[in-house]
Amino acid sequence: MDAIKFVNEQTLASNNNIDFAPGDNVEISYRIIEGAKERIQIFRGDVIQIKGHGLTKSFTVRKISNGVGVERIFPISSPSIAGIRIVKKGRVRRARLYYLRNLVGKAARIKEKTSFAKG
Repeated sequence: MDAIKFVNEQTLASNNNIDFAPGDNVEISYRIIEGAKERIQIFRGDVIQIKGHGLTKSFTVRKISNGVGVERIFPISSPSIAGIRIVKKGRVRRARLYYLRNLVGKAARIKEKTSFAKG
């Protein structure tokens, strides 16, 4: 059992350790290999869910492309992820945002989290 924990810790140490939550709008730079060529494609959308832990942790990102909802699941420990950038922090009250699948237009927007400085 200790060997499994050791391998998990070593693998997670070199991963994308960026702190994002459901509701955040993120840009994922994803390496795509087409034949002998490799390119980076950016997938930008809202994080719907984060599940798992350790090496099996994954997150689902949803975006609207030409009026059609597109969801993609990314393993957080994938070597194909070149980088993750948080565009906006969302203000949501749930961990799973499946209700966004049924919403259209302005209703599907997530409010942005604002931080107020005390002074």
